Amino acid sequence: MDLALTQEQSMIQETARRFAEDVLAPRAADLDRTQDLQVLKDNLSQLAELGFMGLNVDADYGGTQAGAVAFSLAVTEVARACASTAVTMSVTNMVGEVIQAIGSEAQKQTYLPKLCSGEYAAGSFCLSEAEAGSDPANMKATATRDGDAWILNGAKQWISSAEYAGVFVVWAVTDKQAPKGKGISCFLVPADTPGIRIGKAEDKMGQKASATNEVVFENCRIPADALMGKENDGFRIAVAELAGGRIGIGSLALGIGQAAMDYARQYLLERKQFAQPLANFQGLQWMLADEYTNLEAARMLLMNAAWRKQSGLSFAKEASMAKVFASEKANAACYTALQMLGGNGYIKEYPLERFTRDARVTSIYEGTSEIQRVIIARELLREIS
Repeated sequence: MDLALTQEQSMIQETARRFAEDVLAPRAADLDRTQDLQVLKDNLSQLAELGFMGLNVDADYGGTQAGAVAFSLAVTEVARACASTAVTMSVTNMVGEVIQAIGSEAQKQTYLPKLCSGEYAAGSFCLSEAEAGSDPANMKATATRDGDAWILNGAKQWISSAEYAGVFVVWAVTDKQAPKGKGISCFLVPADTPGIRIGKAEDKMGQKASATNEVVFENCRIPADALMGKENDGFRIAVAELAGGRIGIGSLALGIGQAAMDYARQYLLERKQFAQPLANFQGLQWMLADEYTNLEAARMLLMNAAWRKQSGLSFAKEASMAKVFASEKANAACYTALQMLGGNGYIKEYPLERFTRDARVTSIYEGTSEIQRVIIARELLREIS
């Protein structure tokens, strides 16, 4: 693995950093407080103009075609400023990648340009259900063939960006008699299709400006060509694409953790106790050293997973390693940074309490830390079996 970034990757990282600092950071606290959808949509529209909503999508379909490494770098920089914007960007990029990987040519031509250009503010995955989160193969939503159409019925839970998404990638059971996980198919469903009902946005602990909704399909009729990939092969697709999403969420977590520690580091130089800067105290110095070391290790794991994906190598184990490590170390970094600020860290005037709330979910969505460890162990044992 060559650790040096290409000229294009460096340019994308720097562009993302400048946009995050100049546009996203000044808005982030108010956006967290107000959850103003128009402000979020403006953030997303500007990201689309920069080419950041289709970083790994081919140029033929309006994408940037920059690869998985550039995607990881960009998500990290955006998350340093606004996690709510970053998660929408990450998920939309992954929706585009799924369509590109398994969609028909007509599906690619129809939907990818709209995602990449910002005509669609976002794309959403409809996989999880109330009793099918960590165990998505247990889903109950169904798609029943009816002549030249499919009829979707069921409810999906915790769907990011649902209320402003332009298109949904939906998984549903198409063969009830098949063994668990074998009779599931994947569909591409425009958000304006009759029979779709979007529930109210969940009142979340963090990443509050990113809407998370229930999506209900009630006799939702979609054409036969809405099927993506092969019938009853959808679960395999879901498992494969979730691995790529874990690189995105790990990168997002890294960005939050870095933002928290960068703020705390500056604070240590400026804040005085016992007539000297906090930075002079060895205990705080060691905390600083440990957290930055952990974040650098997380960055290396993410770069390795992204590089393997970009190189066409297996990367599921590496993506899970990167995601569990980055998300847990980002959470630890946020709590350590908050502790460094003392009472000020607990006050909303300072950004640490927001960073801490935003980081918490990264060890839950796109596969919990516990599920990542199951995947890692399974792959390790498979390698020697």
